[in-house]
Amino acid sequence: MSKKELLPIEITHHVRDHCLCMHLQRAARAMARHFDDALRPVGLTSGQFSLLMSLNRPHPPTLGAVAQLLAMDRTTLTANLKPLQRRGLVDVTVDAEDKRSRRLWLTEDGRTLLRQAFPIWQSAHKSAEEIIGVGDAEALRRSLVALS
Repeated sequence: MSKKELLPIEITHHVRDHCLCMHLQRAARAMARHFDDALRPVGLTSGQFSLLMSLNRPHPPTLGAVAQLLAMDRTTLTANLKPLQRRGLVDVTVDAEDKRSRRLWLTEDGRTLLRQAFPIWQSAHKSAEEIIGVGDAEALRRSLVALS
């Protein structure tokens, strides 16, 4: 490849310094590592915690509803459910009213684990907000909700 075909390094630096997508991806990975490290003692990742928490409802949600809430496609959600099912934390059943639909149930073991994990999450969340700054964290939350 000749030098004429390369983009000028200034463009690379501009994207590095201004690309919202790249900065969000980097921040998301850093935040996930922060929560993964905190939740490791209870054997959960940050994604698994979020998934289990999304099932903590009075009535079991459909797979589609959880996929929408977590902004995942159904195939990815199904793959993420498998290890939680193997651990006995989640049950997946056919919906009694719509045989094409699946309901996701948080088992008693799943509820117990969430009760253990929640104080850990609270502490990790508090430390993340302190790093960001509480007021800035609220503004960031609003911006992220607007983006999604």
